[in-house]
Amino acid sequence: MGGERSGRGVIRRAVAGQRRDVVVGSVLSSAHQTGEALVPVLIGLVVDRAVARPDAGALAAWLGVLIVVYVMLSVGFRAGSHAGERAAEHAAHRLRLDIVERVLAPHGGAEAGRPPGALVNVATEDARRVGALNMAVTVGVAAVVGVVAGAVLLLRASLPLGLLVLVGAPVLMVLGHVLARPLEHRSEAEQERAAHASAVAADLVAGVRVLKGLRSERAAVDRYRRTSQASLTANLRAARAEALQSGLMLALTGGFIALVALVGGRLVLNGSIGLGALVSAVGLALFLPGPIGVLAWVGAEFAKGRASAARIADVLAAPGETGGGTAPLDGPAPGELRLAGLGHAGLTAVDLTVRPGEHLGIVVTDPADATTLLRCLARQCDPQRGSITLDGTPVTELAPDALRSALLVAEHDAQLFDGTLLDNVTAAAPADCDPRAAMDAAAVDQVAAVFPAGVHAGVGERGSSLSGGQRQRVALARALAADRRVLVVHDPTTAVDAATEARIAAGIRRVRAGRTTVLVTSSPALLAATDRVVLIDGGTVVAQDRHENLVGAHPLYRAAVLS
Repeated sequence: MGGERSGRGVIRRAVAGQRRDVVVGSVLSSAHQTGEALVPVLIGLVVDRAVARPDAGALAAWLGVLIVVYVMLSVGFRAGSHAGERAAEHAAHRLRLDIVERVLAPHGGAEAGRPPGALVNVATEDARRVGALNMAVTVGVAAVVGVVAGAVLLLRASLPLGLLVLVGAPVLMVLGHVLARPLEHRSEAEQERAAHASAVAADLVAGVRVLKGLRSERAAVDRYRRTSQASLTANLRAARAEALQSGLMLALTGGFIALVALVGGRLVLNGSIGLGALVSAVGLALFLPGPIGVLAWVGAEFAKGRASAARIADVLAAPGETGGGTAPLDGPAPGELRLAGLGHAGLTAVDLTVRPGEHLGIVVTDPADATTLLRCLARQCDPQRGSITLDGTPVTELAPDALRSALLVAEHDAQLFDGTLLDNVTAAAPADCDPRAAMDAAAVDQVAAVFPAGVHAGVGERGSSLSGGQRQRVALARALAADRRVLVVHDPTTAVDAATEARIAAGIRRVRAGRTTVLVTSSPALLAATDRVVLIDGGTVVAQDRHENLVGAHPLYRAAVLS
């Protein structure tokens, strides 16, 4: 995506990728504009050759020609508009796919500093605006052809009028481009504010239960009202800039047409042109505001499109948080995980070896350090110091697909999708996997028993029909059913009762027998079922032993897991 690191590169690719439809649309729309320009000329010929000197045969013939021209311009308009709109929609769709691909890229980084709502705005409204430039190019080319055709026909009717149009039309086009500059800047501000408002709205919707629990609805509404008002203000400023640009262009275009009519009238009075030529000249003068006005609209569309393209380019060119890796895993992975001098953010020097098949617990006294450790293990970021190796190969050298096929990091806030319980559990499972063992280990059978449809019950978007504990159990079952050689799980039972937690601890141990499992948690029930527990404090490993030994001998560990 090197050519997309600038707004111009995004626009160039969006238009070039639909060149066939753009060319077809431009040709057909140009035929429409040419037909429109020919109509007043043909009417002038009818006046000269069949009305001024009455001739029924000639009148019928010329009317037949007019019908053919009208059919041509009608077909050209419909087919040209269809091709232009198809190019616009396909380009916008392609941009949306590129944005989503970048956001979901294994090396991450696109979401840095951008809330989900802002990314949605870029992938929808900004992509639509850039895609619409294909339609703008189509009608813009047709408008230029219309202006040129009108000028040529005017030159044939009257040399002074034709020259006036040839000189005046480019001047109007340049003025339109200059007047569109303020609109571009205000359109960019408008999109930024709209994206921020969308992000705030998405956050409020996602956290509505928490807000109600904290009785913070009023503060949340006030925050969104302020954000929405700022977005409205930016939108009004952009609308005023667009109205000013359109108004000035209409005024300039009207003045130009009035000048053409004035010069044409004087030529008629001087006897330089006849009645038919006068009709043609007046008709062409009335025709020209159309394509010239379209050119002004095209300028406004490109102003807004450039602002949106710059925002898209920022997302596509966002630096990744991890480097590339291409190495495959050599054969079945035994599952040895080794951290050597790992340092990142609050972690200073973590040295740890997880033996193949070991059931290991990790207790981290600082929740921020636990998050950092999980991000490094999942390769959401690369450590600033030290290394992580999987079966002797640094994870930074492994291809993302190879790493994720062997190592899965199940985060505490893993999301469910709109589907059934069974669909969510088997989402990442191998094709031949029987999910019943994973569901039993995570106590999902208790969740299914609540619903008449059992495991085929729908969970709603983000698991909205489930309680917090039910969502945790389904997410844990999904991680277990994925059947990775190395599984890292973060606090999978914080919202379940003690009896269910004890059952889950035994279930994880049973289902993961012989495979490497790491539990990052402070749950005594889960830690009691592990082979060994590692305590990380101050960014480094300070103790490791069995759970019961650490509880009796280490005050810091005892405070971390029993308080």
